[in-house]
Amino acid sequence: MNVLRRVGLALFAPVLAVVVAVVISSAVMAALQVDPLRVFQVMVDFGDTPSQQVTALVVILNRAVPLFLAGLAVAIAFRMGLFNIGVEGQYRLATILAAGVGAAVALPGPLHVLLIVVVAMAVAAIWAGIVAVLKVTRGVSEVISSIMLNVIALGIASFLLTGPLRGSPEGASIIATAEIPESGWMPSLNGIFGALGLANPPRQLYGFLPVAVVVGVLIAVLLNRTRFGFDLRAAGLSPSAASASGVDSRAMVVKTMLLSGAVAGLVGMPDLLGSTHAYTTDFTSGLGFLGIAVALLGRNKPIGIALGALLFAFLDRSLVPLQIQDFPASVVTIIQGTIVLAVVVANEVARRVARRSAERGSAVPAAVAGDGSTGPGQAASGAASGGAADGGEGTGAGVSRGTGAGQRTDERQETGA
Repeated sequence: MNVLRRVGLALFAPVLAVVVAVVISSAVMAALQVDPLRVFQVMVDFGDTPSQQVTALVVILNRAVPLFLAGLAVAIAFRMGLFNIGVEGQYRLATILAAGVGAAVALPGPLHVLLIVVVAMAVAAIWAGIVAVLKVTRGVSEVISSIMLNVIALGIASFLLTGPLRGSPEGASIIATAEIPESGWMPSLNGIFGALGLANPPRQLYGFLPVAVVVGVLIAVLLNRTRFGFDLRAAGLSPSAASASGVDSRAMVVKTMLLSGAVAGLVGMPDLLGSTHAYTTDFTSGLGFLGIAVALLGRNKPIGIALGALLFAFLDRSLVPLQIQDFPASVVTIIQGTIVLAVVVANEVARRVARRSAERGSAVPAAVAGDGSTGPGQAASGAASGGAADGGEGTGAGVSRGTGAGQRTDERQETGA
């Protein structure tokens, strides 16, 4: 029963947020003279043929992978009470430098891919580490510093793309770095569809999907089953109490931001290694900010973040069908925005419900009379039974009363005799 209650409380906030978002979005669409039922029908239409349906599924999964990683990066910081708003700049800067390094070397396949990933994680971790150092040494809010570093990171990426790392010719409509050799590509997972007897879609399912799953599992174990995760949560709940118990809160801030940044460096890898093979001016942007919404919707839990990433990926995939049917693309933006607003309110409601439930569960019931326990019930029992103390039974006020007046009366009788 307790397990069901915990699951229910965990699902309450995100489900409530989605329901409220759908209701509000429907009302807004109706006010704009757009049929909400028709809009939702188009959004859930994956096509008529098996190939179209599998392609729609691939598009959703490919979009969900970087959103999941972005949500994880934000959630790691959230679990300690830190706000890593700089995921956007961290993954963009990490991706362009990783693309430059990957294009400049030639290594065997696995080593080449590993080098690109390590460079991306290191760059993003260093960039996030600047935020941590500013916080622990100068007391600078991580929100302010990470937002400012976003702008700096995007400026550096733009300079590198148009300058030292430019690989596209002059006059090209899309500026890009040099293409990574094929040894640095991540193979797709389209062979799975053939093994399952499904149609082979024209889109390639990113091979980074299993890596993202492994990262999610490792982060879940690290935060929930290790000393580091306990120290991280303790320092986030009360830095002074954590310090009193031997946890270095300042060091935990640095470690947490480094870990968050390292995961942020992976956000651009699915697209870089599985699709574009170069960093371009139209490289996927905005994933860092969407990751905040995904982490909030998933309540900072890897499984919840995965479901939130799939939902936002589904909404992003709906843009093209809606535009084909002459519906405004802003419908998806409205739904995403209302989800973000609703999830903040729903999380607060869920927190209060959980607190009240915990308070009711921690209430100590009165002891049952005659059960041998202490407390008001046993005291009343002892007082009512009086001579029960003669046999040495029970504890509490009842025993005191039984062994007091009764014993003194016997002594007076013996003395008189």
